[in-house]
Amino acid sequence: MKSHVKAVVIGGGVVGCSVLYHLAKAGWTDIMLIERSELTSGSSWHAAGGFHTLNGDPNVAKLQAYTVQLYKEIEELSGQSCSLHLTGGVMMADTPERMDFLRLAHAKGRYLGMDTELITPSEAKAMFPLMDEKNFVGAMWDPVEGHLDPSGTTHAYAKAARKLGAEIVLRNRVVELTQEVDGTWNVVTEQGTVKAEHVVNCGGLWAREIGRMVGVELPVLAMEHMYLLTEPMPEVEEFNKSTGREMIGVLDFKGEIYTRQERNGILLGTYEKACKPWSPVSTPWDFGHELLQPDIDRIAPSLEIGFKHFPGIEKAGIKQIINGPFTFALDGNPLVGPVQGLTNFWCACAVMAGFSQGGGVGLALSNWMVHGDPGFDVWGMDVARFGEWATLRYTNAKVRENYSRRFSIRFPNEELPAARPAQTTPLYDTMLANNAVMGDSWGLETPLWFAPKGTEPKDIVSFHRSNDFGPIGEEVRATRDKVGVTEIANFAKYEVSGPAAEDFLNRLMTNRMPKTGRIVLTPMVNEFGKLIGDFTIAKTGEDRFMIWGSSAAQKYHMRWFEKHLPKDGSVRIHRFDQTLVGLSIAGPKSRDLLQKLVDVDVSTKAFRFMDFREMAVGGAPCMVNRITYTGDLGYEIWMAPAYQRLVYKAIKEAGEEFGLVDFGMRALLSMRLEKNFPTWFRELRPIYGPFEGSMDRFIKLEKNDFIGREAAAKEQAQGPKLRRVSFIVDAADADVMGDEPIWAKVGKDYGTVEKPHGYGAPRFDETGKEVRGSKAAEGASAVRGIVDGEWRVVGWVTSGGYAHYVQKSMAQGYVPAALAEDESAGLFEIEILGHRRPARINIEPPFDPSGEKMRT
Repeated sequence: MKSHVKAVVIGGGVVGCSVLYHLAKAGWTDIMLIERSELTSGSSWHAAGGFHTLNGDPNVAKLQAYTVQLYKEIEELSGQSCSLHLTGGVMMADTPERMDFLRLAHAKGRYLGMDTELITPSEAKAMFPLMDEKNFVGAMWDPVEGHLDPSGTTHAYAKAARKLGAEIVLRNRVVELTQEVDGTWNVVTEQGTVKAEHVVNCGGLWAREIGRMVGVELPVLAMEHMYLLTEPMPEVEEFNKSTGREMIGVLDFKGEIYTRQERNGILLGTYEKACKPWSPVSTPWDFGHELLQPDIDRIAPSLEIGFKHFPGIEKAGIKQIINGPFTFALDGNPLVGPVQGLTNFWCACAVMAGFSQGGGVGLALSNWMVHGDPGFDVWGMDVARFGEWATLRYTNAKVRENYSRRFSIRFPNEELPAARPAQTTPLYDTMLANNAVMGDSWGLETPLWFAPKGTEPKDIVSFHRSNDFGPIGEEVRATRDKVGVTEIANFAKYEVSGPAAEDFLNRLMTNRMPKTGRIVLTPMVNEFGKLIGDFTIAKTGEDRFMIWGSSAAQKYHMRWFEKHLPKDGSVRIHRFDQTLVGLSIAGPKSRDLLQKLVDVDVSTKAFRFMDFREMAVGGAPCMVNRITYTGDLGYEIWMAPAYQRLVYKAIKEAGEEFGLVDFGMRALLSMRLEKNFPTWFRELRPIYGPFEGSMDRFIKLEKNDFIGREAAAKEQAQGPKLRRVSFIVDAADADVMGDEPIWAKVGKDYGTVEKPHGYGAPRFDETGKEVRGSKAAEGASAVRGIVDGEWRVVGWVTSGGYAHYVQKSMAQGYVPAALAEDESAGLFEIEILGHRRPARINIEPPFDPSGEKMRT
């Protein structure tokens, strides 16, 4: 065993071996994988081995597509078979609501280049004759599904990595991790200590224990998971013989089961409601190639439905029941990337779908470590997406909820209850008393909308407009016509101070920093010129700035800030989280209301649009921004939690004469739509450049050499390939939710219109990086030689909903730049729940296009 290496990967499951392979492929050959036992000694060896490309997050789906493409490559390099069975599979819907879900998934597949198809139950039965098709209303077919040999695949990664120069050390447990002043890690093992520049936690079942070695409590929990194998079945053998094909995989939402052929029988697995965590506090180090005791009674309700839906299986004898643990994060997606607050400590764990995602996780992480960027939008997997509120008990409750809902539909207006409330503001009980329907915003209880008095404050979950539609409309109209108040504690809040604070922020941000008492809006881009942040910044003093941003990105952004902090201590950064809370008042009467609450002049001339002031509001010390996300006249008022009840009470009492109403987050998002305002993690994400995101006026290329300036200047000079646009949609009783395909009737001669880099089967170059631009377009059927009247998918929706004040259904999304300024009717359609609805770009926002109201 070497004593010094560039990187140590801890854990020899499929993910650890994939990370090792991809690092070696990227040129890091002085690397080592250390495994406590044998390869696949955790969850990998007893996995069912299924794979698929479909995922609720399109960006994760692209990495899953890469994983499936990768298997032939590692087979050829390693000489080890993965026993790949590309059978295809179907998802079965038994209700109209589940069929709507499949229509949404099918629509997403259009711009991902997936060849899915909506089919009848009878067509599904022809490929899996063991089912009773009368139990279903429809299905979706995906040809890129199948299964493989988990052990063979893991060893194929390992052998390929060894051929590229990587070292693998088995039967050698890591017992301690310490870090030197220079950042070097001491990886202390049973066989000695290895010094490494980087450490990667691929510990699987033991990822939590590896994290604790460096003081991190990762939000990961192992769950018991059961599947059964039947005896050989004559029906299966007859199908194979008569068709020359293997039976397909089937996912049954109602039964919460999945099934596929295994040799001459059937494998059937469940995600039962009565789920059970395994070792919820700590994982024993001596656990290895053991299975857990089966509990057939726990999965009996799922089996009962499964046998009803698939009567052919009920008659089969059960040969074996497999019960083994595997790990989940709170939302079911992996935990990948650098851990905020630590240097060169990386995670690739909680990859419960290791044989669908393991290759993509290895590729993204190796890109991140070697090139400084994952090369993809991996927010859905980023370890930074959870905050300190994701404690051990919170994780336990949330993972159990996620497991029990693995095959349940998540409606766009559905709030899940487990582990709530976790964080609350001083106004939580007041909001409940006001009949608020509360939502979970990065662990914080936030008012979504207010139910009418005398009605139950509860969402009726649906893909269509629901019981919140009328009340949200009333909140919006009352705010736009008079004045409204909403809680904004769910923003991220930071203070940057010190003699070099302004230079630091000028280096990070694309816009110029404001003068004292003024505010700017500014994006932040990475070295590659891609959007990684969107902030409101106020200069509050000579060497002091306040910053507001997306709460969900707090650890993500702190990781970036800390990476670029000067070493000399000339800049200090403080994250407030819930030690600073806020309220916003908006609407034409908001100035009159604020004037009654303060003892200073807040007239138009004294307190201009984009001004910042510290003042007492209702007798409480506050910071006030003259800006709101509604795009109307309004103010953000920030205070310590101890003063929030006082300020809110003062606002309510003073606002009574002006017709003040409470409004929630959904009304706020409705109002931002009619102003064409983008939102972080939907419109603004790390796959888009600032000019693609239509953030042109906030990019000051001439100001200084900010991070990403050269790439941003190149994007401007060459012209963005995509553009963020806003649509008015001729919707029926359902509005867009995000990720719907945008169709265009590209009969006009726009020249070459490339399919955007979110659409089309992902293509990868010889280094494993995704190919974008013209080369990608060539591989993904660029629109050339356009035929008059032909409709094509040219883009995708990022977010949308109903804009209640202008009474329009609206959407934002990305389309090729050549189409982005065409406001013609009849050019675009947006697919909503399987129906293509006419849509028209509107360049100017439908509410107050000149911006007069917010500047008044």
